[in-house]
Amino acid sequence: MAEIKLLNRYLVNGFLTVIEPIAKLLISLRVHPHVVTFAGLGFSIFAAFFFKDGEFFNAGIMVILAGICDVLDGRLARETNQMSKFGALFDSSIDRYSEVLIFLGLSTYFLMRSSYMVLVIIVAIAGSFMVSYTRARAEGLGIECKVGIMQRQERVTYLAAGAILGSIPGTNNLFLMLSLWIIAIFANITVLQRIVYIKKRLEET
Repeated sequence: MAEIKLLNRYLVNGFLTVIEPIAKLLISLRVHPHVVTFAGLGFSIFAAFFFKDGEFFNAGIMVILAGICDVLDGRLARETNQMSKFGALFDSSIDRYSEVLIFLGLSTYFLMRSSYMVLVIIVAIAGSFMVSYTRARAEGLGIECKVGIMQRQERVTYLAAGAILGSIPGTNNLFLMLSLWIIAIFANITVLQRIVYIKKRLEET
């Protein structure tokens, strides 16, 4: 049975096509991947502050830019022969900080407006971190684990879309809250998918 996807492959390919000129420019300049990683962290910090102040459109743009950096740093590392085990660890660690900062900004915004949405955000954070943790544990067991319905690119896309649509006057944050619910639910479903997948792989060995 084919795995259900929350992102259309044409959308993903279109996104990669759009950022291709940026990737080629950075590769030609031999920009160090860590520079792009830190840029992504910077955009995430801006996103957190924009979310805190309720400036959802600006926050959504910052989330998109942070997502672009997340794609480009790995591409740069591969294309410029700067891949290393430490680089992979560093990139993954910064990505986790970026996510928690964004969710922190969202939590601050909703803290005085909707306590149940703060709980949804906490569940989303837990799911997001556990998605990464299960993959890391699988790799520690010698198993490559990239399965799941709500991985990082899906989380970034749904959060950015929810933020930008949530900036439309009169929507009362509906799209943003919906995107957070989707992330909270499906990130944790992804954790279960990965646990089941790892169990099957272990039973095969």
